[in-house]
Amino acid sequence: MPMPHLPPETDAALKRAAHAYFAACRARLPGFVQETFGLRGSLRLHRHALGWDVAKAPVNLALSPVLISCRLGGALARRLGARRLGTWLSTRRILLPTQVTKATEHAILTGLLDLPAPGHDHNALAKALRAEPALAALFEQPGSPLRRALSDYTGTRSAVAEMTTALGTMGTGALALHSFTPGMVSLAPRVAAGLAQQAAIAAFPLGGLAGSMWYGLFPAAASPPMIGGALAALVILGAVVTAFAGVLADPVQTALGLHQRRLNRLIDAMEDAFTGDGKRAFAAREHYLARLLDMSDAGIASMRLLG
Repeated sequence: MPMPHLPPETDAALKRAAHAYFAACRARLPGFVQETFGLRGSLRLHRHALGWDVAKAPVNLALSPVLISCRLGGALARRLGARRLGTWLSTRRILLPTQVTKATEHAILTGLLDLPAPGHDHNALAKALRAEPALAALFEQPGSPLRRALSDYTGTRSAVAEMTTALGTMGTGALALHSFTPGMVSLAPRVAAGLAQQAAIAAFPLGGLAGSMWYGLFPAAASPPMIGGALAALVILGAVVTAFAGVLADPVQTALGLHQRRLNRLIDAMEDAFTGDGKRAFAAREHYLARLLDMSDAGIASMRLLG
């Protein structure tokens, strides 16, 4: 993004400096990923989840469809020529900020981008540059390219945590219940049915062995309140698991190179916002995959209840 009211040679020099800066960020990337998202780094990040992050996890899960709607609506509005509306929709920060999210953003700002944390400056030159309105618009304002890209990036961590939890429920359903359960909604009826079966066997008047034989032929049915109670308990458990799921997901993504590729896309988007036309925006695809799992979870639960 060319600086206003600058001679062409000065603008070109700023662009060369910016390209060199972002190249240095890419050089730091492998070490940063290992230190921040390896097992020890992930444990350091997720110690911040102790507290309100657990309560925010189900709220962010419910808000995720709103986030996707805003992103899709923003892209559609820009394509139709309503750029102001499109920008407004695309810059909405829908998800509740968690302590893990804030810690991740701080690590990226200071460790990867080598920028001063908000309220701090490396030196007098950095302070002067941050006072320049054009640079502040690029880096510090809530709707700036940097802040928008960081928000979208950290939002992907919530989506990956949801997918990790969904993989856990699928594994539980497959191993314990021999059933496909991609989420808590489809898992709850199976868990409630198992509890109802065990309770019925225990209460059978002729003893447990006879009860097992009887209810093996005529399985006990779970009542709606029991299903609702199982769902509520599983949602609470899922919130706790989701808040800390990154402890498992981060090292796996680091080993597979997913963190490095995602952060490379983040750096590309910021470099283009600073030196280009801003068309290489950071695309968070993980939200869409998480919502596909939600849809399959709801669909499977509906079919089982209707069946």
